Amino acid sequence: MEVVIVEDEKPAARRLQRMLKKLDLEVNTMLHSVNEGIAWFKENPEPDLVFLDIQLSDGISFEIFEKVKINSAVIFTTAYDEYALKAFKLNSVDYLLKPIDEEELLNAVAKFKENYLKNSPQIDFNAFRKILETGNKPDYKIRFTIQVGQHLKIIPANEICCFYSENKASYLTTTSGRNYPVDVSLENLEKDLDPEKFFRINRKSIVNIDCIEDIISYTNSRLEVKVKVFSEFQFIVSRERVRDFKNWIS
Repeated sequence: MEVVIVEDEKPAARRLQRMLKKLDLEVNTMLHSVNEGIAWFKENPEPDLVFLDIQLSDGISFEIFEKVKINSAVIFTTAYDEYALKAFKLNSVDYLLKPIDEEELLNAVAKFKENYLKNSPQIDFNAFRKILETGNKPDYKIRFTIQVGQHLKIIPANEICCFYSENKASYLTTTSGRNYPVDVSLENLEKDLDPEKFFRINRKSIVNIDCIEDIISYTNSRLEVKVKVFSEFQFIVSRERVRDFKNWIS
């Protein structure tokens, strides 16, 4: 039976090879990159079983299977969180979270021998890629609840132009130009906001990229940001944040 390991960390690959040898599975081929994998699979018959690490040094290992059609059974060996992989557990033989546990490896190999030697599973690697690209992103707040008198008002994050602090209190401004106090510090707000959308330009303000109307050179190598619907507050990018701000908007 032909078994292949695809793993960019060579010590991890050798450890897995030794563990498999104890289970009477001889591994003669270990591949360490996407490019190496593509070249090998193009020139050699399909193996019976592939132990596949997802993130390789030169890309995602699924790129191998986009270039070469392979129907081998696959056991994933990965550091990705379990929740991102559950949807594919029925489509692959199994997955093993690093560092690989001997008993879990034994169970995965037994499952392969019992169920997949004759009929290799068909894995949708493109769908798997989408799960990994979206499923492992941090969860950012998509709405904020604001107390307005005796009422609670829900404001979607994409309708917030900026957050700012003034007189030891924090506020938000909506795209309609309304200001509301928020009972949380800018430090904590910064952790909850999507960094692709929001940027803390100085100690006292965070801006939404969709609400930036103009950017003007300011004194001492700083920048002034003009925010839509809100002119009462001056938004100045501090000098130490200018480079990161330019990278953020580019």
